[in-house]
Amino acid sequence: MTVASPDPSPSPVRRPGEPALGALGLGAPAADPADASPHAFPDGGTWRTEVPSVEGPEALAVVLKESARLDVPVHRISQGSGIWMLTDAEITEMADGCAARGIELCLFTGPRGSWDTGASYRTDSGGAGLRARGHDGLAGCVEDALRASALGVKCLLVADEGVLRTLHRLRERGVLPADTTFKVSALIGPVNPASFEVYERLGADSVNVPSDLTLAHFTEIRRVSAAPMDLYIEAPDDLGGYVRMYETAELIRRGAPLYLKFGLSRAPGIYPYGAHLRTVALDTARERVRRGRLALDLLARHGADGNMSPLGSRLPGPLRRFPAE
Repeated sequence: MTVASPDPSPSPVRRPGEPALGALGLGAPAADPADASPHAFPDGGTWRTEVPSVEGPEALAVVLKESARLDVPVHRISQGSGIWMLTDAEITEMADGCAARGIELCLFTGPRGSWDTGASYRTDSGGAGLRARGHDGLAGCVEDALRASALGVKCLLVADEGVLRTLHRLRERGVLPADTTFKVSALIGPVNPASFEVYERLGADSVNVPSDLTLAHFTEIRRVSAAPMDLYIEAPDDLGGYVRMYETAELIRRGAPLYLKFGLSRAPGIYPYGAHLRTVALDTARERVRRGRLALDLLARHGADGNMSPLGSRLPGPLRRFPAE
């Protein structure tokens, strides 16, 4: 896919079904310029791509091969099982493989509420959700972060506000490298402008929002924060299974700067990953890349595939933080 430079006067984006519906008197109303996000990545691009749930070196190799075969540009690859589920050799192999191609590798800190002795997560209320429980949970996340960083990982995925703030403080003090980025998981994604802004101020460099937010919600968030958003264009079933491919152009227009995440609905869960799940992990990794190709094809057909960030871009630009302690 050709990387397009930002165009100050881009050609109009074609809405799905137009002009056929317009000829029947069923055309959509013109887009309101006031709904558009005024923000972009520091390189001028409005969107980047992410392939999630890449659970080890073998799955990474599949994603890299398929992305080359299908010409799917990849800015970020993320993993969900957790840093603690990978050996040093596996982390190093993944970090080196991504670095060689200018791809950001994002690994999940753990443990978290669904994988410890707490029972509240399994109740109807969901308890404290996926957050780190107690000092030991927090300490485990910090240990994961320090270990992964020492092995060359520059992006860390978090599912707890306290973990996020703690890791940001460590980054400010130089314990973690200054160019480390923190990504808030969809498992705790904010659903209103105030909560989104809080995550930015706690230290988040990108924030995964739930895939069921309305278009108006994206505009509301962009009125208070320029922090990059991550969004499943197709969400896994445990996050709702939503498929929003036909809205991708409008989601970029309202939500920029936006990471397009190519998830997969109707697929078995693979967390925490191990060799017993090898076949499904590799098959779903391959299909996630194909889903990315489908979404990018839609953007191209609608004339909305411009303004992608250059490959190799990863930093979010200046963001607002709570005062340092």
